[in-house]
Amino acid sequence: MFLFCTAMHGYSFSLKSAQLTALSAGLLWWADRKLLCVSDLHLGKSERIARRGGSLLPPYENKDTLTRLASAVNALNPMTVICLGDSFDDLKALDGLNEDDHASLAALMGGRRWIWIEGNHDAGPVNIGGNHLSEFETGSLIFRHIAKLGAVGEISGHYHPKASVQMKSGNMTGSCFLVDENRAILPAFGAYTGGLKSTDPAFSSLMSHNALAILTGSQALPIPMPR
Repeated sequence: MFLFCTAMHGYSFSLKSAQLTALSAGLLWWADRKLLCVSDLHLGKSERIARRGGSLLPPYENKDTLTRLASAVNALNPMTVICLGDSFDDLKALDGLNEDDHASLAALMGGRRWIWIEGNHDAGPVNIGGNHLSEFETGSLIFRHIAKLGAVGEISGHYHPKASVQMKSGNMTGSCFLVDENRAILPAFGAYTGGLKSTDPAFSSLMSHNALAILTGSQALPIPMPR
């Protein structure tokens, strides 16, 4: 079984003896290890779409994403940051970051261990410092981009999960964590990211019957995972 309790600015839970907090901003915090985990930044998405002949999106997502990430890093001062894959919308997107974006990343990475987990969008080394790994295991947990059937103590991203809940003001849909006794799937953190509803069949074989969806936003709101 897994135990949950409310916590300021987040929702705390135990996964394979690790005490974790799903932060309302969409990041995962492991206080005992001073480890902060974020998934699917998708930096450079507007540049990648334009480069491939798509529609022109306002090119402000990098600044927005990095500013929100900096807010969490500055507040928590983690010793380790894990970016859980698809940090860049493709490998060429890194070259499209401007000087301010590079400076922002360098400031965030300075003085701490920074781990880039490879995703399906950025499956290759990134020449920006830090460690680039296919997955990372520490304590009772393993961090990878895409969840694997049968895994335990797994932290992953990739699916950009979303869930809906009925409120007094109407139906609300938002990004969420999906959590059960074996794994946590993180929401996408990037500014220009879509999502996959928790009712999608992709989650039926991954999440147990007692899984929770923890909605992000002004507060971390736990609900039974809609199916």
